[in-house]
Amino acid sequence: MPEKKIQLQNIDPIDIYGINDRIINHLCSYFSDLKVTPRDNIIKLKGSYKDIDTFQNAINALSKIRMKKRHLNTDDVDSIFLSQHNKKNGESSYSVTPDNEEDMIVMGQNGKIVSARTKHQKQLVKDYATHDLIFALGPAGTGKTYTAIALAVRALQNKEVRRLILTRPAVEAGERLGFLPGDLKEKLDPYLQPLYDALGDMIAPQKLKSLMEEGVIQIAPLAYMRGRTLENAFVILDEAQNTSLGQLKMFLTRMGNNSKFIVTGDITQIDLPNKEDSGLEKGIKMLGRIKGIAVINFGTEDIVRHPLVSKIVSAFDKE
Repeated sequence: MPEKKIQLQNIDPIDIYGINDRIINHLCSYFSDLKVTPRDNIIKLKGSYKDIDTFQNAINALSKIRMKKRHLNTDDVDSIFLSQHNKKNGESSYSVTPDNEEDMIVMGQNGKIVSARTKHQKQLVKDYATHDLIFALGPAGTGKTYTAIALAVRALQNKEVRRLILTRPAVEAGERLGFLPGDLKEKLDPYLQPLYDALGDMIAPQKLKSLMEEGVIQIAPLAYMRGRTLENAFVILDEAQNTSLGQLKMFLTRMGNNSKFIVTGDITQIDLPNKEDSGLEKGIKMLGRIKGIAVINFGTEDIVRHPLVSKIVSAFDKE
């Protein structure tokens, strides 16, 4: 008899099983001849190919319903099945309603769905599957960093990597570090705040705090990367247009086994005193054709912030 294992991803198993397995048991009531064994995030199935496929479609549909609401109930199970459409030998046959909703990357806080919304965001998700190093370039507001962080959080949740490391060069955009109050960490935190904000959208505050205290998630200035070998890690370098060619080389050569690197930047927003010192564009020209490295150029059409942002970017580009 056919057997199959379904692995629940990007969702807490209890959201699908329900308290005391109430939801999963109700779902099983639709399948009299299918043996279902749920354990942790794995569901073992034994039965006909048709029942196995229908059950898996039902689980996928339940997962998408859960993205839209805080809690599932047995009515949600009933809603994904159409009316009984025929009877054979006294047994009911059901089909699951199709769902063409765009696949998400990760489910964030309060049921927020983080998904690739634009052409180049989707390209970033696609290239992630086949490339270990990706350069994502483009103007502000295109979601390049946010999408990269979503991919990193998903990889961490799926245990594809052991650590998530986010880094930025601590380069001032009009205000000197020395003028800011506090110790070194307090001086640097404002430069890293966009990374904290993105993570806060995807991971519960207490869980995020715990992961950072354990070193599973690390957010640090680029200078702190020197001398490290980053294995089994998902590493993101943000604002890479503010790195020199030497700094970019230093960062890229930190890559260890089973690691994914994404470099994001906007070559029109270089904050270095001498813009010619930026190594991002030079580095891409040197590395862009190497197999295993992808380069994605985001454009104003990818901007997902306020509609005025794309007009502002276009106006500055003309100048």
